[in-house]
Amino acid sequence: MANLFPFSAIVGQDRMRRALILNAIYPQIGGVLIRGERGTAKSTAARALANLLPEIEVYEGDAFSCDPRAPGGFPETLRARLERGEKPRTFKRKTSFVNLPVSATEDRVVGTLDIEKAIQKGEKHFEPGVLAAANRGVLYVDEVNLLDDHVVDLLLDVAAMGVNVVEREGISFSHPARFVLIGSMNPEEGDLRPQLLDRFGLCVDILSIKDPTSRVRILERNLSYEADPAAFISEWAASERTLTGEIAEARERLPNVAHSNRDLATIANLMAQLGVDGHRADLVILRAARAHAAFQKRDAINENDILLAAELALPHRLKRHPFQDTEQAMSVLSDKLQQIEAQMEQQQEAQEQQTQQSKAQDASKKAKRG
Repeated sequence: MANLFPFSAIVGQDRMRRALILNAIYPQIGGVLIRGERGTAKSTAARALANLLPEIEVYEGDAFSCDPRAPGGFPETLRARLERGEKPRTFKRKTSFVNLPVSATEDRVVGTLDIEKAIQKGEKHFEPGVLAAANRGVLYVDEVNLLDDHVVDLLLDVAAMGVNVVEREGISFSHPARFVLIGSMNPEEGDLRPQLLDRFGLCVDILSIKDPTSRVRILERNLSYEADPAAFISEWAASERTLTGEIAEARERLPNVAHSNRDLATIANLMAQLGVDGHRADLVILRAARAHAAFQKRDAINENDILLAAELALPHRLKRHPFQDTEQAMSVLSDKLQQIEAQMEQQQEAQEQQTQQSKAQDASKKAKRG
């Protein structure tokens, strides 16, 4: 992926970049759907993210790019090699970027089992698909709204579980499939069904930038990149290395990022007051908030993490009023969060007063007995 436009050089589109980074830190968030007009850097950002991510360590000859530090998820083929006493060397390589065509079939995506060989010779032969190539990398689906609904559903299932299981005629094979799922689409060409929309963890609605100064900056950077890609990439190399290091550090910090019962109550109250259906949004917001806290080098989430996560988790789940745009919806969200925080503080103060009164009453009773 040489000579790709640097992620750090993308002008504006802060929500899109944040959503991509959070998914890179914590793929279990469930992917990001980018909805926007043509020419708004959707595919540029997806490719640039993969080029930005830290290198991964893999076994030589392993088609599934398994993590040598996580043997619990090894597929049968790799376990068999190790059990035979093989000691495949490990090496580091760039994070993979897999572009899934809209014409992809289920077998092309999940892989195929050779049933004839399994029945006749008792050998389990699996031909890896797109999900194997995408493990520990980035899987990008442009025009995801034009992909077969069944395939989209399958992708989202695997993205949530982190494992691809293929079953044919009573024979099964599984392998790890943990990837950053990015879908992009132009709403003018049709939308996804609501059931599939909800399955995406985060969603960003992007528009062309209106500010003339920013548009001039976009022109200048693109002209500079087209004139001499190598020089332009070199100019942004330091920023890219810094961001790569921050993502790697956030991944290490993530397991230790804590949340409180108050944080859970804030998220639950927010979703209830906004009338969000189901409970997937609650979990996505918590995961995204933890990823954001890790990216900010903190070991606990706060109100700002929750608000920023909600801004990304709710655009495709909020029941908006007609003609209400994203900025208005997010303003409503911020107001709601502040109201909930104020209510919770009042409830906490009332509980503390009640506790103090109970203690005072107990002390009065003991004094009378004495």
